Formats: sequence, C-alpha cells, structure tokens
Amino acid sequence: MPRHETVRPMTEGQKTEIQTTQLHGIPPLSFADANNILSKKGSFMDDIRAVYAKYSVEWQTNKALMEWFSLYKGYFDIELNFAGLNIPERRPGFNWLVVISHEVTMQMVYDKCKQLFGAWKYTEISLDQAVPTNDRYTKNGHYAIWVRDRVEADEELKNNSADDLKASNTPGITLLERLLLELKYFKETGKHLDIDNVTLCSGSRNSDGSVPYVDWHDGRLRVGWFGPGRRDDFLRSREVVS
Repeated sequence: MPRHETVRPMTEGQKTEIQTTQLHGIPPLSFADANNILSKKGSFMDDIRAVYAKYSVEWQTNKALMEWFSLYKGYFDIELNFAGLNIPERRPGFNWLVVISHEVTMQMVYDKCKQLFGAWKYTEISLDQAVPTNDRYTKNGHYAIWVRDRVEADEELKNNSADDLKASNTPGITLLERLLLELKYFKETGKHLDIDNVTLCSGSRNSDGSVPYVDWHDGRLRVGWFGPGRRDDFLRSREVVS
C-alpha cells in the first residue's frame, strides 16, 4: 500500500505572519514602479508563487502544484485549492505529477484541447457520456497521480492489452488524466505527446467495454478506441502511481 502525503493547510496565525513578513519585504518603490506592478498583476502573482515554491520543504512537488494551479486558472478559470489533497509517494522514474480537479470533465478538457491546437474524437456524443467507467473519480474532490516523465507512452507496457494489464494489476492512466497531461505538456513546451505511439487509456472503459486511446495524428489530438484485448507494439498504456 503506497504511503500518501496530505497537503495540510497553513494556520491563520501562520498566514498572518507570512503576510506581515511579505509587507516588510516590499522595497521603496517609485510611483512608476508601483503602476508597472499593478498593470501586470498576473505576472507579478506568478513570480510571488514561484518564491513560495522555492521555500517549500518538497520543492519538486510544490513546483508542480503551482504549475497545475496556473493551468487550471489560465485554461478553466478555476482556482485550485490544494488543502487536503493526497499526493502519492513518488516512485523512481515517475516524475510527472498530474492533479485532477473535480471541477473539470473529460469533455471540458477535450474542448480546450480542440480550441488550442485541434482535436478529433471517435464519437459525436460527450466523452463524459461515452466513457462512463474509470478507475479513479473526483467524486470526493481533487486527486493526484504520478506518471513517467516521457513523451511516448510506457515502452515497458507495449504489446499489453487492457485485459492483460488488468490481469497483472498494472494501474493505467484514464482518459481524463491523459487529456490533462496533454494540456500541461503543451502549455510548458508548445509540443505534444505520443507522436510515434499511442497511449492506451487502460484506466477507462467506453460504454460498450472498449478502451479509449489518445495520440497525436495528422496535426491534431486524436481520441479513438480499441477492443480490450487489442495489443500491439505501438499501443502502450501509461502506468500510474496513485
């Protein structure tokens, strides 16, 4: 059973003391300097969050949390509250943190992908309706997972069908998690995942029992499906630490 780290919120006393410290740290500013800051509040807040992240006990995790805060705020106008979020213990090689907010759905994230860089899906109905079964849900709030930090899906899992992975108890990424991962990678690099291979979203099932997949195809994001017994070299899930 993996251990989890729970993000414990600061106390009101700590918050007040930090605010006081921050006020004392403001250097003498000219009228023009103050106006410049006020005209660029978004960038200024991003810089402040980076300073807070620097003093985190767990720098890499907290840096990733701030990146997810920025993504949700910028793409969905959601101010993510991390209080109470359970962060799984990271395993070697699993360096990409994915935070899934209970305020987003598969269709919402797909629509944002389509708006930003183009996307195609195999069905005309909402993905939320088409893919009703998932290994992880946000019913109880936000949750987080770790996946391997690589552009292509896990080579270790090639030639493994969703049925094979289920039989071996290998937890795989869900469609929602994979779509969010695409957004984050694009936001940070302007590039895309699964250029040469396909992520089999083995943590999800379509209403007919088939398994959704995601890749980059013909200059756009593609969401398709395969049968649960389909296996191939190019078809690979992404293992999840949750």
